[in-house]
Amino acid sequence: MFTRFSIPTPFRVGAVNAYLSGRTVVDPGPDSEEAWAALLDGFDEHGMTPNEVEQVVVTHPHPDHFGLAARLQAEGATVIASPEAARIMADFPGELEHEQTFFADFFERNGMSNATANAVVNLPESFLSYAPSVETDHEVGGGDQIEINGEPLVAHRVTGHAIGELIFEFTEGDERHAIVGDNVLNEITPNPLLQPPEPDEDERPRPLPAFNDSLRALKAEQYDRFLPGHRTTIENPSERIQEMLDAHDARTKKVYGLVDGPTTAVEIMHELFGDLPVTEFFPGMSEAVGHLDVLEARGKVRQHENGGVIVYERT
Repeated sequence: MFTRFSIPTPFRVGAVNAYLSGRTVVDPGPDSEEAWAALLDGFDEHGMTPNEVEQVVVTHPHPDHFGLAARLQAEGATVIASPEAARIMADFPGELEHEQTFFADFFERNGMSNATANAVVNLPESFLSYAPSVETDHEVGGGDQIEINGEPLVAHRVTGHAIGELIFEFTEGDERHAIVGDNVLNEITPNPLLQPPEPDEDERPRPLPAFNDSLRALKAEQYDRFLPGHRTTIENPSERIQEMLDAHDARTKKVYGLVDGPTTAVEIMHELFGDLPVTEFFPGMSEAVGHLDVLEARGKVRQHENGGVIVYERT
């Protein structure tokens, strides 16, 4: 039903997978001339031009996935995403500013120096050129359907990697397939990226505990094939999900072993990953805090403040 295009990105993860079926594109890629040229090459191979695209479907609001949506919308396409993704994509600079304000303070309270925390939160400003804001024409949630060539594409909510994630299920013969964005990937484990509080909320989400729950529920669905946002097709989804859950559990156990006294999340990050470049501090902190969140939810550790810094100890 879907043809995959490999679209170059400037990000460490490498190329993103865009998918085409009929006149619908899923996750067109970042807004760069290199990505646009690759997408146009894909269209040309199928005898299409950009103004023939009718729908752009976005799995989640990260620049490497939605960046080209604005160009295709200008050509006449309808943009489809979850309500949460729609809010972020409508004002991507505003969302980044919200994240910067929250995480500069959050990282400092978790043991990072003020200068380093500010450097970390300012780095993503370079992403803005790859993700022009775009209004969503049609918002969809779990259970909603989109029609492609007369066939239903069913949206399902998942959690863990990004705010407002959706996967999209379709059938091939007797098999259940799904486009899963970055929720499940081959060869690499998606990062449970930290998320700021939702507007009008005080508490930040806990992505990794939610990710584990979401993955277990997804595994129980017994899909036959996943089309991921990066790397290769996943031919045995349940097996790959279990590998990811096992990897999460192994790292959580390692983090528990590192909490051998009052310990900060920054100390955990450095123990896990060694001498990380500052460009990798955000995903590094996402891993460290995420596994501490899991341990806290299981009652294995507790946090308290010491001189304005959050420290963790075993219960």
